[in-house]
Amino acid sequence: MTRKNVVIMGAAGRDFHNFNVAFRNNPLYRVKAFTAAQIPFIAGRRYPSSLAGSLYPSGIPVIPEMELDQLLVKHRINEVVFAYSDVSHLAVMHKASFVLSRGADFRLLGPDATMLKSRKPVITVCAVRTGCGKSEVTRYLCGVLREKGIKPVVVRHPMPYGDLALQAVERFEHFADLSLYKCTIEEREEYEPLIRQGVVVYAGIDYQRILRSAEREGDVLIWDGGNNDFPFFRPDLEITITDPLRPGDETSYFPGEVNLRRANIVVINKINAAEKENIRAVEIAVKSVNPAARIIRTRSKVSVNRPADIKGKSVLIIEDGPTITHGGLAGGAGFAAAMAFRAGRIIDPRPYAVGSIANIFRDYPHIGPLLPAMGYSTAQVEELRQTIEATPCDLILAATPIDINRIMNLSKPVTRVSYDIEEEKGAPLKTAVDAFLAKPP
Repeated sequence: MTRKNVVIMGAAGRDFHNFNVAFRNNPLYRVKAFTAAQIPFIAGRRYPSSLAGSLYPSGIPVIPEMELDQLLVKHRINEVVFAYSDVSHLAVMHKASFVLSRGADFRLLGPDATMLKSRKPVITVCAVRTGCGKSEVTRYLCGVLREKGIKPVVVRHPMPYGDLALQAVERFEHFADLSLYKCTIEEREEYEPLIRQGVVVYAGIDYQRILRSAEREGDVLIWDGGNNDFPFFRPDLEITITDPLRPGDETSYFPGEVNLRRANIVVINKINAAEKENIRAVEIAVKSVNPAARIIRTRSKVSVNRPADIKGKSVLIIEDGPTITHGGLAGGAGFAAAMAFRAGRIIDPRPYAVGSIANIFRDYPHIGPLLPAMGYSTAQVEELRQTIEATPCDLILAATPIDINRIMNLSKPVTRVSYDIEEEKGAPLKTAVDAFLAKPP
């Protein structure tokens, strides 16, 4: 029997899940490599044999995507599977065109091929782009469920950036668990707010095992998506978040448009920060591709722990990293807080950036004078700290969801920025979730 040689293009998330559900025990295929993109420091590893299964006793190498051309020739690749997210439709087709020009097939695995079925109700929270406000909505839904005496368990889209063999199933309940699993800043940004809320979170690599563990703990599972990927679990209620600060992106990015077309509920978030014509443009786009979806508007409310400290001060603004890098936003909650609470001056960190942080500014010039909270490795966390310390300012305005003082010692005062959704009159999102919960199983 001739086996097809496969490369899976990924970013340490969807790629591993697609392998697990479609290729791991499939004798018709031989996965020769994963390629790595978007996330720094994830290439050069191996997907270990303990996860890859008996067909791969030596595991599978993870190679930088820039080496794809050599991989196609060296291994006589028959098929390339694209398996990462928050990529423009145009960029996806450029990659497809490159692969096809070399003679191989280009493949996208869909929801039916990759979604796992739960024995518990599943609410999924996904988005059309990174940075729309998924985490805000997930936290809000957890509060709605807990008020009704229903225990939610959140399952987060994977972020296995460390030792893959140790990250098959991760459970987060206490802050100490963040250190136990050696979480990066990016992982902490997703888990820490939920831990603070008293919610158990699962993540990892083997989502079949994760699903069974989560089902034993939760009455309802909430899938908290990453980037703009579609869920790994089959939804019973599918919520997609849109962003009127980026009108047009809802139908221009893969696989965000998939989420938009599938959604039962579409949330237009940040209506307090967007122009009316942009909100209307998003509404029109939603109705054009998914007229059956219920559209709900929410505000993204920014707050700080010490607002009086900001007025008139020179501030260094630290934003959520993915939102302002590959998410494409030129500003986030930190910038909004600086404007709302009348900071005197925004200090540009670019002249003081070191190492990989300086490279981030080179790769994402649209960021301007905002510092992304990048920390995918211990070395990068130290470079972030050095950049912060070298930037002359009165105050650090930290809009990363984590308490940055937990991971580094800083000589400057830090004012934390929080952001949560706020419903319109009648709480339509809460009402819709209540109606879902009231339905017989």
